[in-house]
Amino acid sequence: MSTPALPRYEHYIDGANVPPASGQYLPTDDPYTGQTWGEIARGNADDVALAVAAAQRAFEGPWSELTPSERGRLLWKLADLVTANADRLALIEQRDNGKLATEVVAQVRYMADYFRYYAGLADKVQSDVIPTDKKGVFAYTRYEAKGVVAIITPWNSPLTLTSWKLAPALAAGCTAVIKPSEFTSASMVEFAALFDQAGFPKGVVNVVTGLGPEVGEALVTHPDVAHIGFTGGSIAGRKIYEIAARNFKTVTLELGGKSPNIVFDDADLDQAVKGVVSGIFAASGQSCQAGSRLLLQRGIHDRFLQKLTAFMSDVKLGDPKDPTTQVGPISTRPQFEKIMSYIEIAKQEGARLVIGGRSRPDLGCGQFIEPTIFADVRNDMRIAQEEVFGPVLVVIPFDDEQDAIRIGNDINFGLAAAVWTQNLKRAMLMTEKIKAGTVWVNNYRATSFTSPFGGYKESGIGRESGSETIKEYLHTKCVWVSSDLDVPNPFIRR
Repeated sequence: MSTPALPRYEHYIDGANVPPASGQYLPTDDPYTGQTWGEIARGNADDVALAVAAAQRAFEGPWSELTPSERGRLLWKLADLVTANADRLALIEQRDNGKLATEVVAQVRYMADYFRYYAGLADKVQSDVIPTDKKGVFAYTRYEAKGVVAIITPWNSPLTLTSWKLAPALAAGCTAVIKPSEFTSASMVEFAALFDQAGFPKGVVNVVTGLGPEVGEALVTHPDVAHIGFTGGSIAGRKIYEIAARNFKTVTLELGGKSPNIVFDDADLDQAVKGVVSGIFAASGQSCQAGSRLLLQRGIHDRFLQKLTAFMSDVKLGDPKDPTTQVGPISTRPQFEKIMSYIEIAKQEGARLVIGGRSRPDLGCGQFIEPTIFADVRNDMRIAQEEVFGPVLVVIPFDDEQDAIRIGNDINFGLAAAVWTQNLKRAMLMTEKIKAGTVWVNNYRATSFTSPFGGYKESGIGRESGSETIKEYLHTKCVWVSSDLDVPNPFIRR
C-alpha cells in the first residue's frame, strides 16, 4: 500500500501558489506526535525577489489607486473571512506549534478584530494645517505609505503576531511580503489565500517560506523593502536592525522579555496566584511577555510559594487538542533542548528546584517539560537575566517598593511587568518607576488591538496595536504653498 502524499504548501506570490525556485521543500512536524504532517517550500533570494517585485507593482499600481475608505472595506471583508475560517486556520497553526487548541482558536478569532479596527482607522489618518512664523505661505502635512513592508514572525503565535503588523500596514496603504517561521508556515499560506477571496489586488500580500539565512536576510536586504516588522529574539532583532541601518530602512522590533511579576504583601494572594500561573505557564511559557521573574515581598514569600505549588500540583500535561489539557508540548525540538539546558544552568547556579524540572518522555513524542519553579534565586543569576522562553519561573524575594523597583529594572529587557497590590499609591508608584512598555496592575497578559504594545531597552523599538501604530508605516511630508507670488529676490537684503 502506498503512503499518502503529504500536504504541500507553496509560496503565495502575486495572488497564486508558486513552487520554490530551488524545487526543495522542508518538513513541518507536529510537536505532540513528532510526525511530519506536511511540507513547505524552501525559499531563497530568487523567490524573495519575485515576491518583492509583485508587492512593488501592487503598491505602485492598483493598491495605491484605492481610496483609504476602499482599503478599509477590503480589510473588513478580510476580517469576516478570518472569522468564518478561524477554526480551520487555528487547527493548522495548532498542529504546527503544539499550543492548546482552545487558546489558538481564541487567538485566531480575536485577530479578526485587529483587521476590523484598522479597517475603521484607514480613512481617519488626518493631516494638520501648521501655523508658521512665515508670511505668505500655507503649510500642511500629509501622510504617505512607505511602500513594501517585510514582516518576519516567530513560531509561537504566527497568525496573531503577523496580524499585529499586517493590519496597520495595509490600512496605511503599504504592501507586504511575509516570512513566517520555518516551523509554522502552513497556517500563513492558508491565511494568505483569503486575501484573494476578499478581493484584494494581486501582489498586495505575499508569503515566502523557508529558512532565516536564505529568505529572511534576502528580504531585509532587498532594496525595494522600505520597512521591516519583526517579532523574535534579541539576537536576530539586533542583526536585522544593523542590516536595515545600512540602507536607512525603518523597523519595528518586538523582541524578548524577562518580565517581573511583583506581588506585595497586601495583594489578594489567591488572585495573584492565578495571575502568576497565567503569566508564565500559559502557552508553556513560550511568550515574549511571559512573567518569568516572580518577585515576592519577604513577608508573604513562603506562604505564597506554598499556594502557588499547591495550585500547580495537579496540572494536566497532554494532547493540546484535548480541551482538558492545561499544558502542551514545547513547539520545537531546538527550543525543548534550550529550556532543558537552562534548567541545568539554574541548578548549577544554586537555585532551589521547587517543582518540575523534568522532561516527560512518556507523553507524545517526548517534547514536554513540566512546569518548573526555582526559588532562592538571585537577580544576577543567568536564569534570572536570560530569556528561557519556556515553562520556567524564578522566584526572587524583595523588601519594599524601592527594592522591587531596583530588582525589576535590573535587567536588559523592558517588555512588560505586573504589580499585585490593593494600595493605590503603591500601584501608581510602581507603574511610574518600572521601565517596561506594558505594566499591568492586578492582572497579567491583557492585550487589545486598541492599546499599544512594545518594549524598552533590548525588548524592541516601536509599538504595535493602537491608533498610533499606523504611523509606523507612513512617511510624514510637509507641504509649503506660497500664497504670495512676489517671490523675494534672494540677493537683495531687506
